[in-house]
Amino acid sequence: MEGVVTLNQKEQRRLVILNKVEKSELTLREATELLDLSGRHIQRLKAAYRKDGAAALAHGNRGRRPSNALDEGVKLRVIQIAGSTYAGFNTQHLTEMLAEREGLPLSRSTVRRFLLQGGLSSPRKRRPPKHRSRRERYPQEGMLLQMDGSEHDWLEGRGPRLTLLGAIDDAVGTVPWALFRYEEDTVGYFLLLKEIVQRYGIPIALYHDRHSIFELSPDKLPSIEEQLAGREALTQFGRLLTELGITSISARSPQAKGRIERLWGTFQDRLVSELRLAGVRTLEEANRVLWDFLPHFNAKFGVTPAREGVAYRKLESSFKPEAVFCLKYWRTVGADNVVRFGKERLQILPSMERLSYARSKVEIHLWLDGSLKVYYQGKYLITQPAPVEAVGLRPMVVAGKSEARHRYSRPAPDHPWRGIYRAFFDK
Repeated sequence: MEGVVTLNQKEQRRLVILNKVEKSELTLREATELLDLSGRHIQRLKAAYRKDGAAALAHGNRGRRPSNALDEGVKLRVIQIAGSTYAGFNTQHLTEMLAEREGLPLSRSTVRRFLLQGGLSSPRKRRPPKHRSRRERYPQEGMLLQMDGSEHDWLEGRGPRLTLLGAIDDAVGTVPWALFRYEEDTVGYFLLLKEIVQRYGIPIALYHDRHSIFELSPDKLPSIEEQLAGREALTQFGRLLTELGITSISARSPQAKGRIERLWGTFQDRLVSELRLAGVRTLEEANRVLWDFLPHFNAKFGVTPAREGVAYRKLESSFKPEAVFCLKYWRTVGADNVVRFGKERLQILPSMERLSYARSKVEIHLWLDGSLKVYYQGKYLITQPAPVEAVGLRPMVVAGKSEARHRYSRPAPDHPWRGIYRAFFDK
């Protein structure tokens, strides 16, 4: 249809923030942090937006390979020889060697980008220590949440050692939600963000440390399958933020997320006292006390934002939390239409579209309640438990004695490794 402009999540987020800049609800500096763009680029977007409207935000070359794009093999070759033949060469020196000896005339910036993508940094460190200064709060509630976990002896020896996962709103200093877990894990952060989204809406940006839950280590390259499929290598939580359209901002030091670090100091004083007063001994009791404690804490320590209103994006009526807040994995279906996941075997039944899904790539969703769902090209597939393989029915002989193959000790119900994710694989 003529006149219809389709924007993806990233472009919609840019449109929202540009509108706020146009109305003087956001400064240019705040917009650069939220969009992770330079001030000059945002000025160009503003000019194009004023001239052509929302259509200016849709890239004209979407889905087309750049004419000047280098072959993927060149990047892989540069990364390989930089880590072997030219190990220890700084970026400029390596660029010169590639042109003189390897016949690869590349720019220094291109070589540097390849090395960073391959997890290789320059051996020379020239930058002096960065000067730190106190940062102004974001002006509106919901613009930025700081999220972190605090492992501490919250029960002072009366029960298991717990980890508190929580978030603090940068603008008002309140805690939208928090919960206790046995350890800092992906499922815990899923539960935390799910509660925030359902209570308030979707925040614009999330500030976090560089824990492996939030981002992959620089030395972990995308798999060959991910490169061929055009999928970006993300953690489960990174994929969740992308699907929700939340900007992910990584802190480079503990001082950078000082607001939530100070929050943990306050909680380790006041909340620990509340838990002691209630005589808490279990995880469940600790969460009940925590959730009663949060409204009183927010009322006492919350501040008035610089701007009225909230920046949380409202959920659409079609939004299904269980389809987003789940762990997602790719698997290949076997020749017998059975897909494996952990110790589970799921038999895919024929559908109206296809009689067989053998050798197909399917996406498995592990819901937070432990149930499994299988999807093919976005369509839900009906499954049933598959019969156990013959090897699983045979007795296992150990030191001349026959024993049951699946005999093993189960961890206690309150064991830290009994989280939703790990307990599923131990069933």
